[in-house]
Amino acid sequence: MAVCNLRDLKPLLPPGGRLIGLDLGEKTIGMAVSDPGLSLASPIGTIRRTKFTPDAQELLRIVDDRGVAALVIGLPVNMDGSEGPRCQSVRAFAKDLLKLRDLPIAFWDERLSTMAVQRQMIEFDVTRKKRAKAVDTAAAAWILQGALDALQFGAPLPPVG
Repeated sequence: MAVCNLRDLKPLLPPGGRLIGLDLGEKTIGMAVSDPGLSLASPIGTIRRTKFTPDAQELLRIVDDRGVAALVIGLPVNMDGSEGPRCQSVRAFAKDLLKLRDLPIAFWDERLSTMAVQRQMIEFDVTRKKRAKAVDTAAAAWILQGALDALQFGAPLPPVG
C-alpha cells in the first residue's frame, strides 16, 4: 500500500476494519480509533515520542490490538495551504512507517484542530492541567472524526495527499 486519497481508502478496508487517527506532535502522538462502522472516533491515548523505531513499534502494537486496517494522519498544513517543515516531518513518518508495515495511509488537513479542541475544553471548564493531558488525544479524535464524516456523508475533502 501507499499513501492514498481518503476517498480511495474505504474500498481498501476489510469488513469491520477500523481506522486509527494520529496527531503527530513533537513530544507525543495522539491517537483515536474508529468504531467498526466508521462513524465515530474515540480518543484512546498518546505515545510519548522517543525515537522512530520504538514509537512505530508501539503504534503497530496498538494497530494490531485494535483491529486497525488503515491510518488517517493529521497533516499540519499552514493557514495559506502551503506545507512547511512540520508537514515534511509527518510525511517522512508515514513513509518510514510504510517500510515497517504495508497499511493504507491517508492524510487529513488538521488546520486549527488543536485550537478547536482547546476552545471546546475551555468552554466545558476543563482545567489547564487536564487540558494539557487530553489535548493530543482529543485532537486525534477531531482529525479522525472529520475524515469519518467525509467518508460517511460525502463532505468535501481538503486538498491533501
